[in-house]
Amino acid sequence: MKKDILIEIEIPEEVEVLLSEDSIKVKGKEGEAERKIKPNKKIELKKEDKKIVISSKKATKKEKRLCNTLKKHIINLIKGVQEKFEYELKVCSSHFPMSVSVEGNELLIKNFFGEKEPRKVKIPSEIEVSIGGDIIRLKGVDKEKVGQTAAEIEKATYIKRRDRRIFQDGVYIISKAGRKII
Repeated sequence: MKKDILIEIEIPEEVEVLLSEDSIKVKGKEGEAERKIKPNKKIELKKEDKKIVISSKKATKKEKRLCNTLKKHIINLIKGVQEKFEYELKVCSSHFPMSVSVEGNELLIKNFFGEKEPRKVKIPSEIEVSIGGDIIRLKGVDKEKVGQTAAEIEKATYIKRRDRRIFQDGVYIISKAGRKII
């Protein structure tokens, strides 16, 4: 059954939104973020006063899903430029003392299972990295980039061919954008 969809998103006072055919740019006190979108003939996206309106006439289930996905992306962009997204990772080492440091745009994981060469993870320039003891904090306005960087750091210390119940060394995500994992 096809229905008309109308979704309105409020734009806060300190946030500025610019819409074009293939992108959305959001500026706020913490910085600016941009999201590329794929134009769709059946979904209309426009800015009215202090609102963003997403609408579709006689939308199918597919268009409804696309509208709701677009809504969440815009909400995340607005939230990110107001207050940065923060991920926390914990360095766990029981067999060998592991050290983590930042050099330029790379995170170095040294002495992981006694390895001579450090494991390296590239950090995008928009993301702030701070290391305090055994906690690594990542902050940024783009939720996807911060989350992807945290996942790459966790993946860099993945152990193959060993029992994970015994060899628990590694770097693990413990908090995602304010939500505790453990």
